[in-house]
This record gives sequence, C-alpha cells and structure tokens, in this order.
Amino acid sequence: MLEILTILIYLIAIEHLGIMALEMWGRPEQQARAFGMPITFVRQVPAQKALANQGIYNGMLAVILILAQWLLPMPTSLITTALLLGFIVIVALYGSLTVKRQIFWLQGVPALVTLIILLSQLISRYP
Repeated sequence: MLEILTILIYLIAIEHLGIMALEMWGRPEQQARAFGMPITFVRQVPAQKALANQGIYNGMLAVILILAQWLLPMPTSLITTALLLGFIVIVALYGSLTVKRQIFWLQGVPALVTLIILLSQLISRYP
C-alpha cells in the first residue's frame, strides 16, 4: 500500500508542476479556458503577474511534496505530506466555490483520496 501511496503523491506533485507551467508560461487563451476567466482579463499584465505568482506557489508545493518523500524520515514525511494534501483539499474547495467547480474534482478529489490512504497508513503504522 505504501508503494501506491507514493505513486499517488508523485502524481499530485506532477499535476501541480503542470498547473505551475500553465500559470507561468501558458498562453492567455489556455489560461482563460482553464481557469474560467475572460480572455481580456487574462491578457492584462497584472493578471499575468498574479498567475505567475500563483504558479510559483503550485510549483513549490510540488517540490516540497517530492522532497518530503526523499529527505524526511518516517513518520515525519507522512505527516508533512498529510498537511500539504490537506492544504490542497482546502484550496481546491475554495477555488471550486469562487472560481470554477471543476477545480475540486481535478485537484481536490485526488488529494483527498491520497490523504485518506495516507492517514490509514499513519494509523496502521503508528497507532
């Protein structure tokens, strides 16, 4: 089960690297479609700066998810990852309520499923 959990964590990290790429280097048309924003808004320089800033957050989230698996000992890596996954679920829920409903299904549900599996591992390994 730990192998499946690790794969899920890496998939979530890859997803957030993809989101980072879209936010930082995507064409305005792609960004507008992905985030449900008007193209005229997305083309504005302040909007592009805000998207790039948001992209850095998603990229760093992905990097920390990966580094937690490589550098931290058990159970510290599991606890750190659980906190990050909880963060993703909350942010996805907020995004689905304020921006686009699909955000929760694309980001929140995978993180939530992974968090549930992770918590079951924590409980079974460290009662």
